Amino acid sequence: QVQLVESGGGLVQAGGSLRLSCAASGRTFSGYAMGWFRQATGKEREFVAGISWSGIITDYVDSVKGRFTISRDNAKNTVYLQMNSLKPEDTAVYYCASRYTGRNDYNYWAGRNDYNYWGQGTQVTVSS
Repeated sequence: QVQLVESGGGLVQAGGSLRLSCAASGRTFSGYAMGWFRQATGKEREFVAGISWSGIITDYVDSVKGRFTISRDNAKNTVYLQMNSLKPEDTAVYYCASRYTGRNDYNYWAGRNDYNYWGQGTQVTVSS
C-alpha cells in the first residue's frame, strides 16, 4: 500500500507561482511512476503531468506545457509540481497519484492514466 499526502496549495494571483509537493510512504517509492491530476468544480478530473520512476520521462497536458514542471526526489520519496504563470483556469483541486511500473522508465507509457494510489488533494485557487 502507498500513502500519498499533498501540500503546497493555496490562493495566488494570476501570473503567480506555487509549488505542490507530494510525499509518499508505505512502500518503496522506487519503481513507481507519479502523476498530478486536477479537478475543477463541475468538471471531470484531468491529467496534468506525469513522471517516470527515475525522472527521465516527463509528460504534460498541452494546457500547462511551458508553465508547469514535474520533478521527483527519490531519496525523499517526494514528487513536486512547480506551477508558474498561473491562470484562473488552473483553479482546481490537485491530486497526486502513483502506479507501479517497475524500474523501467519506458513502462511509463503503458497504462499512462491507470493510477492505483491517490492522495486527498490540495486546493489551488488563482484569482484574476
